[in-house]
Amino acid sequence: MNAKMNRIWKNVALKKSTKRWLGGSFAVLFCLWLCFLGYIDWAMHQAPEVFGQIMAKMPMPAYFLFPFETMWLNARKGTLAVGGEAPNVTVKKLEDKSTVTLASLWAEKPVVLVFGSYT
Repeated sequence: MNAKMNRIWKNVALKKSTKRWLGGSFAVLFCLWLCFLGYIDWAMHQAPEVFGQIMAKMPMPAYFLFPFETMWLNARKGTLAVGGEAPNVTVKKLEDKSTVTLASLWAEKPVVLVFGSYT
């Protein structure tokens, strides 16, 4: 009975060459994944137009291969600090589509910016 079990386990156990091949394949796939993460990180730090063109060509399953939200938040976190001066931006008014700059508003009175949805 013992000899029979030894033969079964010898057939089941992986050979050294198979282990080496699997380890090498894993190492290559891991390096390719790191290169892919580096490329996505680079793309996230580009202008929105460039990033949009890159991501438009990305197949949907590729989004599951990297932590998209975490990388996006790190890439776009900006440099604003609490109490710091807001950047001067130009936006269109909803009422008449005319433009207004943030600097022109705070020259008259304090300005509070609220970003969010109230629906």
